Amino acid sequence: MVHYKNPLLVLGCVPEWQGKVLLCRRAIEPRLGFWTVPAGFHGKRRKPCKPRRRAKCYEEALAKVEIGSLLAVASVTGAHQVHVMFRAKLLQPEFAPGPESLEVGLYAEAEIPWAHLAFPSGEFTLRKYFRGSRRRTRGSSFRRAEPPAENPEEPGRSRRIISQTGS
Repeated sequence: MVHYKNPLLVLGCVPEWQGKVLLCRRAIEPRLGFWTVPAGFHGKRRKPCKPRRRAKCYEEALAKVEIGSLLAVASVTGAHQVHVMFRAKLLQPEFAPGPESLEVGLYAEAEIPWAHLAFPSGEFTLRKYFRGSRRRTRGSSFRRAEPPAENPEEPGRSRRIISQTGS
């Protein structure tokens, strides 16, 4: 008999408003107090449809969005997770912390608290988003990542994503 454990699916998006992206500061572990894109676990029996992806953003940031194209996929092998991230358009500049966020805000690329991002997959997703915005491209990327762990050389900073395919 073969036992196979499917990875957990995490859905998220990068909501944009006038050149800035919406980020959430986490009110829960893991990585309490660190910043992330709106995302969350997806139930086993649900389809990853647009209403579910919009709901994840509303749960995290009380923000209404229109989901766009696929942006990035990160396989977080050590945590048995696959993170699927989409572009999104914030429908109006109205948002507030949901129950799992301490605060939320709009950030230009230069304003993002890069040293305080919760997960390598979020950093990968944001860098991909801004790289595509500068080049006006809409391609997607895949990356294999490890779960965040303290980096002994930089306390409070997680280790980096370890490999990439795509652009």
